[in-house]
Amino acid sequence: MAQMEEFDEELADFVRRVAELKTARSVSTAELPAVLDAALFELDHVAGKLWPHPQQGGATGPGTSRNAAAERHEQQLLRAVFQRLPLPVALVDREAVVRRLNFAATTFTGVRAGYATGRPMTGFLAHADRAAFRSQVAAVARGEGDRGLTVHLQQNPQAPVRTILTGLRPGNERRTTVLALLQPADPAGLGPTSARPAAPVPDLAETTRHAALTDLLDAMARELLGGPLGDPAELLRRAAHVLHGRFADWVVADKGAARLERIEVLGPDDEAVRDIAAQDPAAAPLVVEAARGGAPTLLVRPEDLRALGDDASGAPVLVRADVTSLLCVPLIPAPGEPVQGVLTLFRSAGRLAFSMAEAKTLDMMARHIALAMRK
Repeated sequence: MAQMEEFDEELADFVRRVAELKTARSVSTAELPAVLDAALFELDHVAGKLWPHPQQGGATGPGTSRNAAAERHEQQLLRAVFQRLPLPVALVDREAVVRRLNFAATTFTGVRAGYATGRPMTGFLAHADRAAFRSQVAAVARGEGDRGLTVHLQQNPQAPVRTILTGLRPGNERRTTVLALLQPADPAGLGPTSARPAAPVPDLAETTRHAALTDLLDAMARELLGGPLGDPAELLRRAAHVLHGRFADWVVADKGAARLERIEVLGPDDEAVRDIAAQDPAAAPLVVEAARGGAPTLLVRPEDLRALGDDASGAPVLVRADVTSLLCVPLIPAPGEPVQGVLTLFRSAGRLAFSMAEAKTLDMMARHIALAMRK
């Protein structure tokens, strides 16, 4: 029974990885070899192991009796060694979900250990690397040997990161855990801190961000006050142009609520802009939810790649736009009044994610835009 349950879990995990590989079809040609390599690994796995029958579980040797206090002391020592390792390492399960992240890894990735634990490590990587990383982790967890691959972190996609994966069996656990070692791929990298710029002075950065938001509010107010009355679509287009570039890499503006109409799409890639503009807004779940429920959404490193549906080319919008964070805000003049439209903003790799303060500022501007559209 235990063997069949393990086989069912392995099969379900294989299906999820194949679905993730399908979403990687829209990556650039230069990044396709890593995805193809991962697909070949999956084919080999299903042909050699899943198709014939569930593999017989390896026999485990008789456990040695140990003093409970001594075992606890040893575990505490191992945890301390893991946390103090000078190299960034992470423990993940076979689905690439983070179990532990040491201090060096939190500094290297810029992700707090408390936030990372329980979340897929693929969420911290560039979209093009996620499927390959998941497949390699699953292969190591199946006992197919150590693996290595080069990935890119979302916050710094220009710097390649060499990742070494090796299998571990901590304590008396039944399943193999994967240890991931992260290092800068450039030979001149001297350590985990060499690939990251020095942190800015907190108070100076906060002051700068506050000044930028104040300037944005002023620009939006001037645009709305000078806009044409009685033309909601034109007002929405003008508001989108104010937000594009200085606040977001992509701006998608949809008018209406019960029947959504895509008014404007602004972004750095003209071909992707045309495909996203041709998408029916009703096929974007987050946009429909905002139009119906009137609830704003802030997502950082979104895990559901189809949260905004597929564009006209069939690729997930979040993958096509290389989205690392997004804001989806309904345009409501006042609580209880009908929704006038929905604004969806993306930030791509290499730019800081939207903050709560920025989300609050956009929510304020959304009310002002809705008031101007209603007049």
